[in-house]
Amino acid sequence: MSPRRRAEQLMVPKAEFSSYYGRPILKKPVWAERDIAGYLFTGGIAAGSALIGAGADLTGRPALRRATRLSSLAALGVSGAALVHDLGVPARFHHMLRVAKPTSPMSVGTWILTAFGLPTGLAGAAELPGVVPPFLRGVVDALSRPAGIASALVAPGVATYTAVLLADTAVPSWHEAWPELPFVFAGSALSGSAGLALMLAPAAETGPVRRLAVLGSGLELVASQRIEHRLGLLAEPYKEGKAGKKMRLAKTLTLAGAATGALLGRRSRVAAVASGAALLTASALTRFAVFEAGVASAEDPKYVVVPQRERLEQRQRRTSVTPS
Repeated sequence: MSPRRRAEQLMVPKAEFSSYYGRPILKKPVWAERDIAGYLFTGGIAAGSALIGAGADLTGRPALRRATRLSSLAALGVSGAALVHDLGVPARFHHMLRVAKPTSPMSVGTWILTAFGLPTGLAGAAELPGVVPPFLRGVVDALSRPAGIASALVAPGVATYTAVLLADTAVPSWHEAWPELPFVFAGSALSGSAGLALMLAPAAETGPVRRLAVLGSGLELVASQRIEHRLGLLAEPYKEGKAGKKMRLAKTLTLAGAATGALLGRRSRVAAVASGAALLTASALTRFAVFEAGVASAEDPKYVVVPQRERLEQRQRRTSVTPS
């Protein structure tokens, strides 16, 4: 029988969770919360609205089509403004288009936004007769449906690439949630944009939207619950503090909004607007909660140290010598 490897004896106590000469172990994100969390939210609304707008166009729902195309265009404009404001220098967005780097979520996201923006703008312009010059009116009208379909095809990437961007950082509660975050963002985008459509379009045209609201809400809630159960210690920032309060309120509003829209949205305009407002607010709260949870996990050293120790102990157990 081979001898066991003698276990290492600790000569000093394990280090406490603290900073190094007053400096944090991990540098927290420097992004402005209002800009980047707002960018995450409005980008998702732009994507979901484009998807709904294409469906409305193909199924003959003109009021719903107009509302969602214009919503997508407006949300994209706000999202772009928030991103450029955070970058500080507008030319930086343009500079990112000089190269295409598939291994960089930021580079891929820049190109996805560009590919999404052009057809979204064209589809939105088709809904604004006074904006398009008369000599271009026919061309814009002819291209509006292909443009709407093109924006819908790119929309899933717009809704989810930001989740990949967050998970690709070293921020513990973002990084470890990489399998679920894209589903949280996709569900949130779908339910939030469906909520906005319920507020703006007549109830007679929003039957499919109410079903999409239920689908998006279910996807978001299931993925969020999985994060909170799978991540263990790193799920704490999603359940505690400001982020935890926002996340709990978002879940409550999501459930209430989806249920109200499905049960009462067709019969009552007031119920449809209330349902839409709840879903739209919940979508915003989810994005701000995710952002704040990541920042909280970067600020507290235990979320960096404890998982590292656990991985080290697991590695040591796997490589330890066992009796022959």
